[in-house]
Amino acid sequence: MFPSLSALLASAGTSPFVQALAIIIGTFILEDAATIVTAMEVQTGQVSLGVALVALYIGIVVGDLGLYGLGRLAALWPPARRWVAVPGTGPQGADSQGWFGRNVFRIVFISRFIPGARLPLYTACGFFRASIGRFAGAAILATLIWTSLLFAVSLRIGQFLIDHLGAWKWLGMAGFVLTIILVGRIVATVRSPSR
Repeated sequence: MFPSLSALLASAGTSPFVQALAIIIGTFILEDAATIVTAMEVQTGQVSLGVALVALYIGIVVGDLGLYGLGRLAALWPPARRWVAVPGTGPQGADSQGWFGRNVFRIVFISRFIPGARLPLYTACGFFRASIGRFAGAAILATLIWTSLLFAVSLRIGQFLIDHLGAWKWLGMAGFVLTIILVGRIVATVRSPSR
């Protein structure tokens, strides 16, 4: 991910449109890594701050809406509807569609900060026809907060890595990405109910 997005941004030259497109595609692959790599490219002067943030926000929100859309499509498939309609599979035994409708903002906002939660919960929001307007609003707000925080931290760490590691900065950035992923996994494991 690191060399490929970096190389793609380098080959984009000074074209903001091509740079933005590369960043958006990167968010579809691994959004946290794309955010960190893009911040590093802003530090090196390869990408402007405005292009980086706008592309990150667009790519992440479009990806979130895509997950919602996949859930809506799955709801059209009869075997999926039968599988989900098994008694006792809804949240806390409640009417699943009503529950997701009432809690869509909370679900989307909280899942942004819990690694691994977005895919199942965002697709479930689509499957159970939660309000697309409320879903989109929550996705935009959560993305603005999370991505801005991660980007700001990455800028600081990126500058430190550039100053102290020089040519080895990408190795340091890879370590930072792995740390973010591992901390997320640990938090998800600690927060999951014991079996």
